[in-house]
Amino acid sequence: QVQMVESGGGLVQAGGSLRLSCTASGLAFNYYHMGWFRQAPGKEREGVSCIMWSGGSTYYADSVKGRFTISRDNAKNTLYLQMNSLKPEDTAMYYCAAGCDGRFADRYVSYWGQGTQVTVSS
Repeated sequence: QVQMVESGGGLVQAGGSLRLSCTASGLAFNYYHMGWFRQAPGKEREGVSCIMWSGGSTYYADSVKGRFTISRDNAKNTLYLQMNSLKPEDTAMYYCAAGCDGRFADRYVSYWGQGTQVTVSS
């Protein structure tokens, strides 16, 4: 049974930082390109970042480039998202995804985490 558990979300002031983690079990983590998506209330889900299985290539949505950094530790089956200079518009539920591409197409996602809430106050 595949499980992906996110953590690290919370309430932070604008300009602050958070680090999200996603620990996966029940899948061959190191064979998956892994990603982060987010969904704000009343908005469609959007891709945030994607990292290839080896960690050699990363992709970011324009809205987070230069502020967010995706990384992974294949030995720990864990995906990370370091979020700096947070803005109120970053407020959303953040989801870990197993399977992604640089265009953040949903059809490449095989598994989703349950989500972790990030709220940025102004």
